[in-house]
Amino acid sequence: MRQFAVICKTELLLFTREFFSFFFTLVFPVLMLLLMGSVFGNAPIYEGAEIKMMDVSVPAYGVMVIGVNGLMSLPLTMAGYKEKKIYKRFDATPAGKKSVMLAQVCVNLAMTLVGISVLIATGKLLYHIQIRGSLPAVCLGLLFSTASLFSMGFLFTAVGQDAKSTNLLCYFFYFVMLFLSGATMPDMLFPDPVKKISAFLPMTHAVDLMQGVFAGESLGTHGKEMLILGALTAFCTVAGAALYRRKDWT
Repeated sequence: MRQFAVICKTELLLFTREFFSFFFTLVFPVLMLLLMGSVFGNAPIYEGAEIKMMDVSVPAYGVMVIGVNGLMSLPLTMAGYKEKKIYKRFDATPAGKKSVMLAQVCVNLAMTLVGISVLIATGKLLYHIQIRGSLPAVCLGLLFSTASLFSMGFLFTAVGQDAKSTNLLCYFFYFVMLFLSGATMPDMLFPDPVKKISAFLPMTHAVDLMQGVFAGESLGTHGKEMLILGALTAFCTVAGAALYRRKDWT
């Protein structure tokens, strides 16, 4: 465990030195929240509604944080390590490459939680957001959303033949889902053709689930989203593991 803790500490330091991951995990979502707040304030999402604009923006931007780490930071780091044969070097030590991979997952999960916590704290402090859902429901929604997007990133790393192809996959899917899922702007503002496309994106279901549990809706009303995200997690994990066995680690 001491050895694993040292690896985690090293990976955490490397994470904080990577501008893209650090900025888009801790800074950019807060800036988006402030921008949305300056435009809409904390007005109700529609006339007479108890739920306000910032109440739905915070969980949506939380999914953005999950996506940054699950679809960008983690898979791109893993692809870079493999291409530079860093995993091969670790295999020559008692730690092995699996310890490094697990440490990278743990660090990205930890930073995801930190980023979401900063968002919630900012929303509470500046806009007095209300989280109506119970802690278990919110945690379960977070678990399904995180597992699905992290497993997608894992699959992209397994599919990509090198760092360049993995970069292409990650950038394409991340930015398409970021702008069409409701993670950056409320999907109620989308025209109907865009909403139809959005319905096929996994991040859309993560946003719907997170917004629902934050608003106090029961998990039963989001069975569809949980089923889709759970099935995606299982498929990406199994397919990614199968492809990883065929990877050339030499």
